[in-house]
Amino acid sequence: MSAAVLPLPLVAGLAGLLGLLVGSFVNVVVHRVPAGLSVVRPRSACPACGHEVRERDNVPVVSWLLLRGRCRDCRVRIPLRYPAVEAGTAVLFAVVALAETRPPVLLACLVVAGAGVALALIDLDHGRLPFAVTGTAALLAGAALLAGWTTTWALQGPSAAAGQLVGPLVGVLAWGGVYAALWAVTAGRGMGLGDVALAPLLGLVLGAVGVSAAVVGLALGFALGAVGSLLLMGLGTVRRGQRIPFGPFMLAGAGLGLVAGEPLATGYLRLVGIA
Repeated sequence: MSAAVLPLPLVAGLAGLLGLLVGSFVNVVVHRVPAGLSVVRPRSACPACGHEVRERDNVPVVSWLLLRGRCRDCRVRIPLRYPAVEAGTAVLFAVVALAETRPPVLLACLVVAGAGVALALIDLDHGRLPFAVTGTAALLAGAALLAGWTTTWALQGPSAAAGQLVGPLVGVLAWGGVYAALWAVTAGRGMGLGDVALAPLLGLVLGAVGVSAAVVGLALGFALGAVGSLLLMGLGTVRRGQRIPFGPFMLAGAGLGLVAGEPLATGYLRLVGIA
């Protein structure tokens, strides 16, 4: 499928606006899903006084700034984390839109980016990656990629469509195989099932971007995890043998694979004299 019809800066800007809205929803997901609550009802309310958040006070980032970071009714301080998540998701969406321009693949990447922010925060807060979030993201991202694949089949024929399956297949086998093997070898002590469930989704979407993105993202996830673990142990934040949430490292590696997988892979091949 061809690149986006709209100018790239405009696409990135629109993706950033979408990211603001998604970031607001991510805050809801992070708070409610670990508690087993619905992300739809009831409406968001101040945890201190119980008043429902008014529509005019629910504009991402802007409302927090206008309210000076406090609840309109009880004046209790609203944590900075909420607007930070919204703004951060907006920036992330814009970066993803600049890195990937094919509409179906871009949509799949944005789905995983939004879910990834929620999963990373939940893993840091609670030490787990809820299957509900991973499964929902897998369905939405898979539907976007399937739509792109069927369009390619209809417009370019089965050969072109078959070619689009190589990257996702390699990504799923690489990510899913490595994480499943680690879970089996360590009997679940070195890797949680949440990580194993997330891995094929990341491999699928990165593989759709390109094989280089999938392979580099996989390698960088483990590299970041190793460095992060050593730093945390050196700072005394965690003890040797204590499980460290690995989801954020997986997701960070996947993000780097998306934006820099191709140049990093090319640079490495040149360094070893292959390319």
